[in-house]
Amino acid sequence: MSEGTAKLEVNGLQKRFGGLTAVRDVSFSVHAGEILGLIGPNGSGKSTVMKSILGVERPDSGSVRVDAREVAGWPPHRIARLGVGMVFQHSRPLHRQTVLENILLGLLPDRLLDLLPGAAADARARAIAERVGLTEVLNRRPATLPFADLRKIEIAKAIARDPQVVLIDEPFAGLTARETASFARLITEMRDDGRAVLIVDHNVKSMSALVDRVYAMHVGERIAEGSVEEVMANETVRKVYLGGAIETAARPESAFDDAQTPFLEIDNLSVVYDKAQALEAVSLHVHHGEFVAIVGLNGAGKTTLFNAISGLVPYAGEIRRQGRSLRGRTAAMIAREGIVQSPEGRELFGLMTVGENLDMGGHRLGDKERGERREWLFNLFPILKERQSQTAATLSGGEQQMLTIARALMMKPDLLILDEPTLGLAPVIMEQISKALERLRQTTEITVLLGEQNVTFALPHADRVYVLEHGRIAWEGDPSRFATEAGARYL
Repeated sequence: MSEGTAKLEVNGLQKRFGGLTAVRDVSFSVHAGEILGLIGPNGSGKSTVMKSILGVERPDSGSVRVDAREVAGWPPHRIARLGVGMVFQHSRPLHRQTVLENILLGLLPDRLLDLLPGAAADARARAIAERVGLTEVLNRRPATLPFADLRKIEIAKAIARDPQVVLIDEPFAGLTARETASFARLITEMRDDGRAVLIVDHNVKSMSALVDRVYAMHVGERIAEGSVEEVMANETVRKVYLGGAIETAARPESAFDDAQTPFLEIDNLSVVYDKAQALEAVSLHVHHGEFVAIVGLNGAGKTTLFNAISGLVPYAGEIRRQGRSLRGRTAAMIAREGIVQSPEGRELFGLMTVGENLDMGGHRLGDKERGERREWLFNLFPILKERQSQTAATLSGGEQQMLTIARALMMKPDLLILDEPTLGLAPVIMEQISKALERLRQTTEITVLLGEQNVTFALPHADRVYVLEHGRIAWEGDPSRFATEAGARYL
């Protein structure tokens, strides 16, 4: 790291949206020849900090300096001209232009009289393409390229502008292990060029071999700063990501009597969105009556996994229920046959009442059976009985989550998939949902697949745990072994 004045300085940054303070008193610096990792869970304020640096958001107070020059409140184009570049998570090439033309665009001067590239610009663009590994595809258009090459175009465009400060958003999202290594090398080369690099990501581990320092955020504030090792060992960081002390009450796998043919088997499952690899060679199994937790940070692939099981996305590999392949079966057929998902986005009918939402879940039941099922659910979630005539849109977030789970249970599922049931909920609501899950575990034969970021909520209910990381299974085992064997990996 170079000594002297920082290339990028953020001091006392604060940004409010109405009554919500998204960023509070954030301060850090990045020097030439240094990579700083800005990490934090979803909703921690990382994106707001990045947008404030780029000029997309205007800070309410605080300072943003580039080469000691105050830029807070400047429009994005002025900040870019001063030497701040951005590598976006989602590639944004000009699809009608070739790869070479996309790179040349970054080399054009900001003057109307010099819009046509000359021989020097062409040679420079080709040199940049060679550096990032795009020489073989220079004359192709972006739509014909794999996802990794699209990310390389973003790097090439950033280098073309010759920025002294580079912001990189979620650099490894959607990349395979080999592609990640290649992309990491390109980022390291940018640091070696003497640029100041700020990487914005969810977790320490993905950046551990790359960054010089880490700045960790939670709910808009700094919680830790230092080396990768220091931040990973920080108790506050571990509490934010792991949720605190972990208590478990797992049943051994031998307690389930379908060892030869588990209720659900997933073999070598892969899912690609456009050109991004969302899941890669995922294999797992769930026994009848077992509670299995899939833990992973935001973007790890949990929702994609659940949507594949539910028949909502195409996939490669195999998904079997009790030995029978689900391939070719529609989402409606899969749900009718007993695999039901409670989605992360809730997707309630907002203008319908609580009772009407429940009836939608139980529409295939007879009147008597539907009424009995509804009463059973009111006993499981008493607040819904009080709110049964209230429209779903007027419920609190916690009440909506209970209704989402209850609607799924109205379908009498054999396998209930819960996608992030505690996301954004207050502790008191989490406790109520926890008690409901424990009651399901103790009094029914239902099988549950639980996807969660909050391992402290997930593990007490789990018989076994899988850690999903960048679309791949990184660890599996008994929940009692999670902290010692997978805690650092989860970070």
